[in-house]
Amino acid sequence: MIRLLARSARHGTALLGLGVFGGLLVPPLAHALHGLIAPIVICMMTVVLLRVDLPALVLHLKRPLRWTMIAAFQLLICPVLAWAAIRPLGLDPGLAAGIVIFATGCAATSGAAFARMVGLDPELTLIGTLATTLLVPLTAPPIAYALIGADLAIGVGAFMARLALVVGLPLCLSMAIRRVAGGRLIPLGPAIDGLMVWLVVLYGFAVMDGLMPRLVAEPGWVARATLAAFITDFGLNAITALAFAWMGRRAAASAGLMSGNRNMALYLAVLPAASDPRIALFFALCQFPLFLSPFLLRGCYRRLLRV
Repeated sequence: MIRLLARSARHGTALLGLGVFGGLLVPPLAHALHGLIAPIVICMMTVVLLRVDLPALVLHLKRPLRWTMIAAFQLLICPVLAWAAIRPLGLDPGLAAGIVIFATGCAATSGAAFARMVGLDPELTLIGTLATTLLVPLTAPPIAYALIGADLAIGVGAFMARLALVVGLPLCLSMAIRRVAGGRLIPLGPAIDGLMVWLVVLYGFAVMDGLMPRLVAEPGWVARATLAAFITDFGLNAITALAFAWMGRRAAASAGLMSGNRNMALYLAVLPAASDPRIALFFALCQFPLFLSPFLLRGCYRRLLRV
């Protein structure tokens, strides 16, 4: 099993495609896994924390200005840039709102694992993910309302309870495992990475639940929205990386990866019942660039870091 997981880690970028396309092509399995999203996310965060290099994490924490600026850019500047970019395009309201709301989101839970897959900085990515996740209930509702009039009623109390479950519980679990296992975790690093790959694959199946019928019903709109999802993801990635180029290539690329890959699960739970259903559909389609970005961008990162 350990060998299999280690091999899975080596082929992780390709296996991620299995999650997103498998969930689309096998709807019964996607539906069966949909109810397990919360446990899968908890397991993912636990595995991420098991692979954290604690000295590197502490080093980043001692330089708070760097990750504070990254979080501020992603939560405050990116939504304005997205709104300014789509205004002259005449997109339909559902797609336009989806793009702007996407740009207000926090970094994806899987960000640190993706950063490790492509040779970026998982510790900086983890700090950025946690910082944006903590702040998004305070920043997203007023920005979304000011830019597009969207009412994102993210209850801070309920959100903090959810956060305690998906961050606090994994933190306690990872600390307990580190205490029991000690140095035995070090040689198991590749296997732990492989376990993370399969957890992300399961998550990919789960979030694809219900997408196929909508794809069949509106193939033209889905094709346009999928293209918009890729442009939004990779566009935010590139803009953020350029904005933080002064930090060095590895840190800048890590910031870009966080900015392009956003966590939409929170918004699916708080979208008003009267909101355009195409907004939620766009969020589901954003899983394609998220899951495929390590595969599509890995070569770019390797060349960038070699220069």
